[in-house]
Amino acid sequence: MSGLVDGRVYLAADDGATGCVLATALVSAAGFRVVGQADPEIPAAEQWAALPVAARERALAWQRHIREIETGLPGGPASGGVPRLEYDPQRFTLAEREHAKAAELTALGWTKVSRATVQRRRIAYHKQGLMGLIDQRTVRPRSGTGHADGRVVAAVLEALRLRRGRKATTVKQIIDLAEQIVADRHGRGRVKLPAQASMYRLVKALSDPAEPPGSPARTATGRYRMGGTPPALRPAERVHVATAALGVPVVGEDGRAVAVSVTAAVDGATGCVLAAVVHGRQAVPVQLPVLLAEMAVPRVVRPGWREMLRTAHESLPGRLMGVEARLEAAAVRPVAVPETLVFDPATAAAGPWLLSVCESLGVSLEAVSARQEGRAVAETVRVLAGLFTRHAAAVAAARPGLGGDGPGQPAQAMLSVLHLQDVLDEWITAVWHTRPQEALRHPLMPRAVLSPKEMWQVLLGAAGVLPLPLGARHFAELLPAGRHAVTEAGIRLGRRRYDAACLDEHRGRSCPTTDDGRWEVHHHPYDVRQVHIRLPDGELHPLTWTDSAHSLRPFDATVHQRTAQTVAARTRPAASRPASPSEGAGAAGQHAQTEAAPQAGPLAQGRGVAEAPVQGHRASGEGLGWPVWDARAQAGQW
Repeated sequence: MSGLVDGRVYLAADDGATGCVLATALVSAAGFRVVGQADPEIPAAEQWAALPVAARERALAWQRHIREIETGLPGGPASGGVPRLEYDPQRFTLAEREHAKAAELTALGWTKVSRATVQRRRIAYHKQGLMGLIDQRTVRPRSGTGHADGRVVAAVLEALRLRRGRKATTVKQIIDLAEQIVADRHGRGRVKLPAQASMYRLVKALSDPAEPPGSPARTATGRYRMGGTPPALRPAERVHVATAALGVPVVGEDGRAVAVSVTAAVDGATGCVLAAVVHGRQAVPVQLPVLLAEMAVPRVVRPGWREMLRTAHESLPGRLMGVEARLEAAAVRPVAVPETLVFDPATAAAGPWLLSVCESLGVSLEAVSARQEGRAVAETVRVLAGLFTRHAAAVAAARPGLGGDGPGQPAQAMLSVLHLQDVLDEWITAVWHTRPQEALRHPLMPRAVLSPKEMWQVLLGAAGVLPLPLGARHFAELLPAGRHAVTEAGIRLGRRRYDAACLDEHRGRSCPTTDDGRWEVHHHPYDVRQVHIRLPDGELHPLTWTDSAHSLRPFDATVHQRTAQTVAARTRPAASRPASPSEGAGAAGQHAQTEAAPQAGPLAQGRGVAEAPVQGHRASGEGLGWPVWDARAQAGQW
């Protein structure tokens, strides 16, 4: 590689030949490899969750010790600090540092730890990641005889977490706190507690050997508190996650209008939106692994993404970009694995599996409150939500068939969550990334305002380092997993059916690798068009939603509108509903029908025999005005 300019890599061969290729296309190519660095291994969610808590804690402890042996620092070379004397790579060889670590662990109470054991663990970690540090005896099924209750183990871990870093803490205090936690959660006397000696051994086994009870915490929490948040100087150095409400309601899965919000991952140095998802406002916190998959895996390498983009693009009129232009823009849209992911625990969920994934990818997690350090990014996301709300409202108003329930009533939003998500992705690429922002000014050039896309190119060229994205196989691995049965018709998930040719030899059969016979399925919580299933070959294969092209069928816009209006009519007061002829006779019945006609929506507009075109129909004012299909008006929508 001879240069990196504007997202393009210039290559030079040994014979003098030169070439230019997109950086995203280069790093996502099948034969691309980073010399001297192995591909990151992400532990499978189901496999990691099935391991005992003690085995997972011990593997994470081994990881810190291995990092200290190789780099001198438990947190890695970028964690800061000074290596301890016996682990200084400038003074001692790798073999001497392995001997020192074996002696240290033996002194801390670890049994059967020799230099050969430390070396085997280090090699296994480089080959298999965290899973190579798991004791294989814990993977095999064992009986519960002689083992502590899982509820007691969870209570001890919680007590260790609450008393972490306190110098006056003793093992007896941790045991008393764990017993109190068990009593509060499950009731006093309902969980059998081990003997006092067993509790001492349990606390010793679950505690980190590098941080025994009563020792200060090794991870500094107030490094930048005096000077504020450190500035981000490189692309993807600090990525902030924030949520803001959208002012455009959409039609939910039950046919009723629901309020939605947008959660975005914004790069702190450039202002680029690396990921953004639309979700219900009352939904549970957004899952950070999904955002990590959205920001770290290029769209062009995701399985089936091009076909889904073309389908979604053709279902709505008034696009900002053509489909070919969107494909070209997606190829150069910023994607990267963040160095530090900053999030608010109130709006984003970080589970134990995410911690293991971030450890494997080298991502640092930083949980901060929006009131402390996330005000600037939260304000940026609010501005993004406000600008996009105007655009989404214009798109909804321009869509054929949108109208209110009667004269003088506001228009009813008919966009679905999938449509709104597609419009948001297009708007971010075409508008937000090309819109100059006041915050993107250089101190020496205060009058020059840059856009996020331009600032990404500037800092990328200045840093000279390209943040590497993940491959296509990592996208499905980061999505939430569940167990489902494979039937003759495919897989049923959320009242939707998913199917593909790869299921032909597995239909109606049980999974040979699971105890209950169900298959591991990964799904995107905010995109129902595709799921992924793990087949016996160990790979995740995409399954397409069988009705994903439903929005392109003739008359579907009309059916969607009529269904939403029918469901919405259920919640209206009885007095505002159209009166049926059986509810009254003579003038009283006619008066009731006349008063209810304006409330009946587009199907009962006008008086006498006046007609009004509605979505390819002619509405008559006689009686309730049932629609008559008009072929000319309907053909104009194709």
